[in-house]
Amino acid sequence: MKELLLVRHAKSSWANPGQDDFDRPLNERGQKDAPMMAQRLIQRGVSINGIITSTALRAITTARFFAIENSIAEKDIIKHEFLYHAPPERFVKAILQIPDTITTAAIFAHNPGITDFVNQLSEARIDDMPTCCVFAIKINTDSWKDFSKAKKEFWFADWPKRL
Repeated sequence: MKELLLVRHAKSSWANPGQDDFDRPLNERGQKDAPMMAQRLIQRGVSINGIITSTALRAITTARFFAIENSIAEKDIIKHEFLYHAPPERFVKAILQIPDTITTAAIFAHNPGITDFVNQLSEARIDDMPTCCVFAIKINTDSWKDFSKAKKEFWFADWPKRL
């Protein structure tokens, strides 16, 4: 059994209108929400042992907060440029590359692609993933390479303003 968490990056800053979208940092709320959501996963008993992220600054920064809470070293974070504004098929590409030693993986990316992808995974639907939302599924497989054909089951969804 594998577990997959899809996480939309935390709230980003629009303070510098001329800044390239790729380089936007987290704003103050994003810097609070990311570690809080990582802690909420731990309180739920979810222990991530693999992190995959878009290379955009706001996604990497969000992923780092989750890495810290799960004692994952920076060097062990898997970074894929192709996850920046990725359509659903790029998420599958990233998943098929996850080493089988990872049992619980978290992928950090962007809307609208992440919402489109999670809505393909199970009966559960989400209209628009809020920032720092975690959508989790369980996959009935021992190998990530079997992801596409494996049975997937909705596990939970959580986001900062949910409580």
